[in-house]
Amino acid sequence: MKKIVLTGGGTAGHVTPNMALIERLRASDYDISYIGSYSGIEKGLIEGMGVPYYGISSGKLRRYFDLKNFSDPFRVMKGMREAKSLIKQLKPDVVFSKGGFVAVPVVFAAKKCRVPVIIHESDMTPGLANKLCIPKADRICCNFEETLDYLPAGKAIHTGTPLRHELFEGDRSKGLEFCEFSGKKPVIMVVGGSTGAAAINEAVRNLLPTLLMNFDVIHLCGKGKNDPAYDNTIGYRQFEYISKELKDLFALADVVVSRAGANAVCEILALAKPNILIPLSAAASRGDQILNAESFEKQGYSYVLDEDKMTNETLLEAINKVYNDRDRYIEKMKTARQADATDVIFKMIDEMASRS
Repeated sequence: MKKIVLTGGGTAGHVTPNMALIERLRASDYDISYIGSYSGIEKGLIEGMGVPYYGISSGKLRRYFDLKNFSDPFRVMKGMREAKSLIKQLKPDVVFSKGGFVAVPVVFAAKKCRVPVIIHESDMTPGLANKLCIPKADRICCNFEETLDYLPAGKAIHTGTPLRHELFEGDRSKGLEFCEFSGKKPVIMVVGGSTGAAAINEAVRNLLPTLLMNFDVIHLCGKGKNDPAYDNTIGYRQFEYISKELKDLFALADVVVSRAGANAVCEILALAKPNILIPLSAAASRGDQILNAESFEKQGYSYVLDEDKMTNETLLEAINKVYNDRDRYIEKMKTARQADATDVIFKMIDEMASRS
């Protein structure tokens, strides 16, 4: 039986592609283990799939001043030691990394132990964690074809992002039942990401009296971001995070308002959901979501609303515009060429595991 260690964490975007791969790996009888942080979002998601999970110490490498910059290097070094011990214990034939800072010690440990490494970059340009891992990787997968310009030739391949097959099995009637909606109004689904989006959350709640006249609203607002004051609002359902029922909520949604994380936009595209993308601003990020959103807007898949230009009025205008033009957006998204990334990456993993 071939053995694989998967790693990646920090946000759901660094975990859900691994979850898609786990389904495929299980079908081929792989012995699967996962290395993540002690208490990150990846722990609950992976343990929920019944995969053996191992936590290591993790620290973030920041480009800005923070007092944690003095303590996190020691946590990273501890994580390196723990990851090396686990790699020696688990003896994988291959390691697959989806990224995030917890993946850096695992990739470095695998390289030291001479275990082949495949990494995946979701965004248009590599993030800092993957930049550190690229020299240690045997192969590099990427989501956007444009990303190949930023990766070493000979190592990199454009694969797309693995998507969970269950997303395509959503049931609108189950979504209505879960949300207790009547089905008489179209549905707006707001996705702020696993860590939430305070500005979007605030704007949506400010707009509720107006939105609820014409729409029902599903609001995925992030961990700790639920507001009890809105719990009994008819036509509005808020959740910190949704996993199992997400496929049914997507099936129910007529328009999606979302951040522009790479995995989020790929899921929206694959499901052909008319959407408004509100990327993280350059002041709050390295600008990767802005590039993702610009690419999707250029291809006619999305309406983009810059966060620094977002007001109650501009968000309401965008929602009405996209809903009214929804057929045009759906038609455009259905013309997109999308490979089965899960199968492409599995074949790469299997080939590399067979060599070791």
